[in-house]
Amino acid sequence: MIRHDVSLFTDFDIYLFKEGNHFNAYEKLGSHIIEVDGQRGIYFAVWAPNAEQVYVIGDFNGWKPLHPLSVRWDGSGIWEGFIPGIDKGTKYKYYIISRYGYHLEKGDPYAFLWETPPATASIVWDLEYQWNDKKWMQNRAQKNSLYSPISIYEVHLGSWRRGEGNRFLTYRELAEWLPEYVKELGFTHVEFLPVMEHPFYGSWGYQTIGYFAPTSRYGTPQDFMYLIDKLHQYEIGVILDWVPSHFPDDGHGLSFFDGTYLYEHQDPKKGYHPHWHSYIFNHGRNEIRNFLISSAIFWLEKYHIDGLRVDAVASMLYLDYGRQHGEWIPNRYGGKENLEAIEFIRRLNEAVYEKYPDTQTIAEESTAWPLVTRPTYIGGLGFGMKWNMGWMHDTLNYFSKDPIYRKYHHGELTFSIWYAFSENFVLPLSHDEVVYGKGSLLNKMPGDSWQKFANLRLLFGYMYAHPGKKLIFMGGEFGQLCEWYHEKSLDWHLLQYPQHQGIQRLIKDLNNLYRNEPALYEFEFDPSGFEWIDFSDAEQSIISFLRKGTAQMILIVCNFTPVPRFNYRIGVPFKGYWREILNTDSELYGGSNCGNMGGVFSEDTPMHGRPYSLKLTLPPLGVLFLKRQNE
Repeated sequence: MIRHDVSLFTDFDIYLFKEGNHFNAYEKLGSHIIEVDGQRGIYFAVWAPNAEQVYVIGDFNGWKPLHPLSVRWDGSGIWEGFIPGIDKGTKYKYYIISRYGYHLEKGDPYAFLWETPPATASIVWDLEYQWNDKKWMQNRAQKNSLYSPISIYEVHLGSWRRGEGNRFLTYRELAEWLPEYVKELGFTHVEFLPVMEHPFYGSWGYQTIGYFAPTSRYGTPQDFMYLIDKLHQYEIGVILDWVPSHFPDDGHGLSFFDGTYLYEHQDPKKGYHPHWHSYIFNHGRNEIRNFLISSAIFWLEKYHIDGLRVDAVASMLYLDYGRQHGEWIPNRYGGKENLEAIEFIRRLNEAVYEKYPDTQTIAEESTAWPLVTRPTYIGGLGFGMKWNMGWMHDTLNYFSKDPIYRKYHHGELTFSIWYAFSENFVLPLSHDEVVYGKGSLLNKMPGDSWQKFANLRLLFGYMYAHPGKKLIFMGGEFGQLCEWYHEKSLDWHLLQYPQHQGIQRLIKDLNNLYRNEPALYEFEFDPSGFEWIDFSDAEQSIISFLRKGTAQMILIVCNFTPVPRFNYRIGVPFKGYWREILNTDSELYGGSNCGNMGGVFSEDTPMHGRPYSLKLTLPPLGVLFLKRQNE
């Protein structure tokens, strides 16, 4: 039996849905446990405007088309119905007969839970959970502020740790390990590679199929909520990777949903991604805007997520992305800019910040598109922050060079400052750089074993000194030897060795220094927070600069060669005692302990245009952080 006189939609819902401004569509579409006339059951609603008939099939009716939905009279293309007597845990799909003759079995685009792949059914579920993160939620505006320290630990949940027999840990098991570890190392946030349900584990979640469901590989929605709750109780923010650009072609998913190209463009020159062999969302369609922005709002609302890192923004902005001449369709002005996707991105960010101004959206955007992190009212895209891909590639390319040749590539280090304040940048050392033959961070470094570790310490020290929020992919924080492989755990056994312990301790100390020294974070997106001392010593591969806050400044000196430099003079603006607050060459981190015995007094010798100077010992492949002692 199915009832067709039950609906969760009001006339205003339909108005917003057609207009493309219904950003809580998950409250209406999908499957919902309700009670009608004293009978508990499930209300189903699905958008399938080109269907001739839609049935709900599932484990409650032998997967047979016995329960037809009815299409609404208002032209919305929504099919709905109420089936009494079934409840939470029911497995189901939609059996769609297209007006063009196709017969399709589809999962629910708005499902809150899916079967664990390779099974493909949706599951009726609720989102009831008693949260215990009130303190975090009340204070997170400050924790997520652009003027606060943000240091992100990027995690793939399926391979951070594994259990016995190489099994996945559950969300609740991860909650017993991850928050304590992240807190101990001093990171302020975690960022999860996409947790939304995905058929192919090897896609790391970037081929999303369930935009409203955490993957069931690690547990239920409530289990995932528990993990987030626990992280918040440890004062750690949670950022999710989110993929609104494309989706996989799996038959039970969004592709060719009602026998037509519904979620994707029909023309493959706009609707199919040649690199990823996936379908591209039709961002110009109002119902697709509802779907995607509802997904973004859903994670912030129902899961208390603190930020969304939006994947592959460049692929959305450019019609010719990944395509050769003749393989793409110009916009109405003849250009390559994807006007529909640009408008979608702006509306997304407006919607997120209007409802949740204490969260952040972060763009993974690899081109020089202007104003990515500027407000939409001045023509920007409206993101809060953007990954600095240029810094990452230039820096890793520089570090891969034998130090004897680095003087010829000095500009790769200094160039980033020329544009460092044009956007609100995150400095990423991400998962993309430690897969597919690229090697681990440690093995990108040249030289013998000692030099590799010293170079990695130098890289981290330079990163934390450079303006911009920080992001490190898991494993990098202790010098993972092998490149990341999603089918196994990180190599935690390496922490029995002093050199790997040293890297981990350095990350902890850098995070604590970053969080405790306002000069390192207050003006990360403002040129007033940075001042070069000397960027011209290419011959010795040394750079020096000041990071400035409201009341303090920190001097940073980086030596990118394995040669210690003695009596190296650095100009400073103030006289007094400059204390060495961190030295990446300390024996605590596995270094040679070459330094300045805790600090140095300035001399009345002008240098680098400053009235005073310091005569320093620069450690090999090391970074010094010095702070003037208040008199």
